[in-house]
Formats: sequence, C-alpha cells, structure tokens
Amino acid sequence: MSVRRQPSLFDDAPLPEPEEELKVLGKKLPPNVRLGTTTWTYDGWKGTVYHRSYRGPEPARRLEEYGRYPLFRVVGIDSAYYEPPTEETLAAYGRALPPGFPCISKVWDRITVKRFTRDPRWGKEAGQANPDFLNAQLFKDAVLLPYSRAFRDHAGCFVFEFQAMHGKDLPDPLTWADQLDGFLKELPKDFRYAVELRNAELVHPIHGEVLKRNGVAHVFNSWTAMPTIGQQLQLSWVFPAPFTVARALLKPGRTFSEAVKRFEPYDRVREPAPEIRADLLKLIDEAIARRLEALIILGNRLEGNSPGTIRALAEAWEP
Repeated sequence: MSVRRQPSLFDDAPLPEPEEELKVLGKKLPPNVRLGTTTWTYDGWKGTVYHRSYRGPEPARRLEEYGRYPLFRVVGIDSAYYEPPTEETLAAYGRALPPGFPCISKVWDRITVKRFTRDPRWGKEAGQANPDFLNAQLFKDAVLLPYSRAFRDHAGCFVFEFQAMHGKDLPDPLTWADQLDGFLKELPKDFRYAVELRNAELVHPIHGEVLKRNGVAHVFNSWTAMPTIGQQLQLSWVFPAPFTVARALLKPGRTFSEAVKRFEPYDRVREPAPEIRADLLKLIDEAIARRLEALIILGNRLEGNSPGTIRALAEAWEP
C-alpha cells in the first residue's frame, strides 16, 4: 500500500495515510451521522488510531491523529466535567483538529451536581448541597466564555450530565421540569445544548416538553440504571431539537468500576454488546429519516475498545 505523508503540527514524523478500507467505510456513512469517542487519550489504541509514541496523555498532540481517523467525525471532552478547560487548552485543541470538527463537551459538575460527592477534590464541601446547582451565570462565565473566545468553531454541543439523585435530593418530574426550564431559558441561543439524565424517574414527557421549548436535545445514554437506548427510542418526545446526541457508555446493569476491571487497557473489543449495537443502528436510521444531525459517541467501557465498536457499527450499517 502506498503511503502519502501528511504534515504535522507537532514537529513529529509525518503521519501515515489511513487504511483504504477505513476510508471506504467512512465514506459510506451519511454526512449527518457523526461517530466518535467520549475521550481519546488511551495507549491501548496504538496501532489503530495512534501511530506515534506519546509520553503520558498529551491530549492536544493525540487529537491531531484522532481527527485524521476516517471513522471519527466528533469527539467528546469528558474531562471538562471535572474542570472547565482554559482558553489556552481549547486553543491547542483547536489547532490540532480539522476545521469545523465538532466536540461534545460535558459541563463542569459544579453546575450539574445537586450534592457534592465524597470525592476529596471537594474538600470541606464534600457531601454538602451544591449552592451552584443550575447556576446559569456561572456556566456562562466559567464554561461558555472560554469556548466563545477560543473554540467556537469546534463547540458542537454542551452536555449537562445530571448524576443520579437520591432521597430528598430527587425532585418529582414537575418540580424538575420547572427547575430545568428556568435554567435552560437563561442560556445563550447561539450554542447547542443537550441534557443527559441518570434518573429513570425523570425520563418523563414533561421533561421532554422543557427540552422542546428550549431547543435542547435529549441524550440517548446507555448507563447502569437507565432504560436502554432502544427503550428510549420508543418514547414520543426524545427528538426535541434539530439534532440528537447519544452517549453509549456502559451496558445497563453494569457499574463503571466493574467495566474498568473487565476492559482495561482498552486495546480490543472484549465483549460485544449486540443489543446496544442494534439500538445505535436504529438511532442512526431514525436520525436519517428525520434529517437530524446525530452526534454519537461511545466509551471504552461499553465493549472494551470504542474505536473497534465504531468500526463494527460502520460495517453493519446499510443505507
């Protein structure tokens, strides 16, 4: 196979041309379907996605290779959940990515958790109620402003992931809808947003009404205690926006820690999940029929290797 050398931003050896088979698969997928991964700094992907050597995560440098992989058309910035990226970080990501390559950015958990976890990073606030829960001004100042200045071309969607709430912290669906509506209506309309629930109790038509009123997408998620993506697809309100988002993260019933133990170092697909693959293919078909852009990202903890799962989906999908 002939190799066409491509220049690099990072003073490395030129990157090899992707496999012809991968390029053919990538071209088969419709342009409104964007597949990618929830994050990207995994050494287990060496030899498939990555061909250079990396010392540690080196996220911006890896993004240059990630953005050239023919099956990847979107990427998740899950690390933004723990701390908003700085302008400098976002600018480095932007220089590495192809023009217009979209990112799905999780929103800082300071805004989306109702009660701080026992994680040591919260210090004295651990276990306490979060005074900044659904603080729209904090989101605009701490999260949105750096993206506006340095990363607007790649700000595909912001995902508000609401961790499971329990006991007195879990509102009834009507109260939740009122709280969420008050928050979403304060957000600038020149960015796209999506909401990911982790409480099945809140997967309710009134929640869908709030999303539709604000032009915000429902996130189809595969997660421990959530309905399957296929079950979510059966609901009448789950396409409330001109685009849709999916995050296939875990097999329902499996915890995150269990998946980590089972699948590290994420170098190959270890446990195919045919039901979840079938649901994702249904979602792709539904997005095509509805003429929606579909941003679909997968995690390594779903089957063991998200690039391998994406390749299997691309091979299985038929126009």
